[in-house]
Amino acid sequence: MANIKRIGVLTSGGDAPGMNAAIRAVTRAGINSGMEVFGIMRGYQGMIEGDIVPMSSETVSGIIQKGGTFLLTARSQEFREPEGRKTAYEQLKRFQIDAVVIIGGDGSFTGANIMANEYDVSFIGIPGTIDNDLYGTDYTIGFDTAVNTVVDAIDKIRDTASSHNRIFFVEVMGREAGFVAIHSGIACGAEVIMIPEEKNQIEKARRFLSERARKNRSSIILVAEGIEEGSTMEVAEILKPEFPQFDMRVSILGHIQRGGSPSAKDRIIASRMGAAAVEALIDQQKSIMIGLINDEIVHVPLNKTIKMDKAIDPDLINLTEEISTYVSSELKL
Repeated sequence: MANIKRIGVLTSGGDAPGMNAAIRAVTRAGINSGMEVFGIMRGYQGMIEGDIVPMSSETVSGIIQKGGTFLLTARSQEFREPEGRKTAYEQLKRFQIDAVVIIGGDGSFTGANIMANEYDVSFIGIPGTIDNDLYGTDYTIGFDTAVNTVVDAIDKIRDTASSHNRIFFVEVMGREAGFVAIHSGIACGAEVIMIPEEKNQIEKARRFLSERARKNRSSIILVAEGIEEGSTMEVAEILKPEFPQFDMRVSILGHIQRGGSPSAKDRIIASRMGAAAVEALIDQQKSIMIGLINDEIVHVPLNKTIKMDKAIDPDLINLTEEISTYVSSELKL
């Protein structure tokens, strides 16, 4: 660990805007620190297959503004098995790579943590996911861009909702976390925000629709994909027969939330985290995630960030109660 000469960088799991900015920062900070940097293509699968290429400052020129990840990403079933991780380690040794910077989410960090316990390789994680659901950091790379994308889309949907006096159920990503939903819901003025962290979601929408019957105006009901009542289509189908007087439509934003040029905030966060990852390796850190708390870089043990749940700020729940319609503050325990 005291003499790290070669490092690898990879992106794993779902892509997120800003990953390229992080790759750029890791590459250039590593080179400026006297290291050789290698890009590992297609995540852990590329590590297993030895799909590893040398990086230079020129390699990462002109990528900071691009969405997705130019190193590509993939989910590797082989890496879940001991034999796959053994092959991955052998490939790292073949390229004489001493440490790896992982840009991804909790699944990617889980794999890195397991391999770090099996082999003498240092893994540094950089949180890259639009879900913003990783413990130990206020922001993950891609979250800000995704929220801006959702707000732009909902602003457009509201135009047609108003024109036709319709109710739109709009589904956003987030798996089992409501960060994208609550942030974008506040920003776009959604009348109802339904998030996985809350109970009785369909009752909340039902109360709103009962009230709306007396006001007769267009509305946006924003739904995080992981709510316990099921999909947004299922929620809408349950409520349509109860309120036949309303013209209800469903819009699932889907993967447009992952794409697009990263926002300035995501580019800056990614750059800071990428440089901090190299600094952590120089300081002989191992099995940590680079986080951002109160705009300060922090180091969080990987085993902690993958075991702990990140809670939505209660102040945001309270805010939605004050300025939105029928947002319950009853959180799941």
